[in-house]
Amino acid sequence: MSLLQPTRRLVLTTGAAFTAVTSGLIPAAHAGGVAPTPSMRGGSNNYRPGAPLVERIGGGGFLMTGTVRRAGDGAPLEGVRIQIWAHTTEGHERDSESHGATLTDANGVFQMDMPQIVPTFGQPHAHLAYDSGDFKTTFLRPVMASARDTTLSADFVLAPA
Repeated sequence: MSLLQPTRRLVLTTGAAFTAVTSGLIPAAHAGGVAPTPSMRGGSNNYRPGAPLVERIGGGGFLMTGTVRRAGDGAPLEGVRIQIWAHTTEGHERDSESHGATLTDANGVFQMDMPQIVPTFGQPHAHLAYDSGDFKTTFLRPVMASARDTTLSADFVLAPA
């Protein structure tokens, strides 16, 4: 039986790879699991706990979509409540009528028809929240590429609470 003789190159590359994975330089998705989505700065602005489940917000015309998966194995999560709110052609993000919640389907997909999102403070953006308790509360604030876009997608990977 022959023993592996470590070379300088083997020691350096193994050490560098270990450091990159354990320090977070390589995301956990590449290290064997799906990393949770961090809450975004400004995502909780004008948040209203307990927004009602609704079919749509206002008159619709803009489609907000996304997915919800579990951290670690990336499995889709069904029946997860996602709250959505935004500054739209029909109201400001602080107005209760501009808030609504929806549930994910069996594939972890959610969608909400809502009025067109318009820029506030120069950026057209939406706010989304997972806040139901089984997983860590997560707020997202995705920014649209253009105020003319009629869809926006945001994906959650949730970590256990």
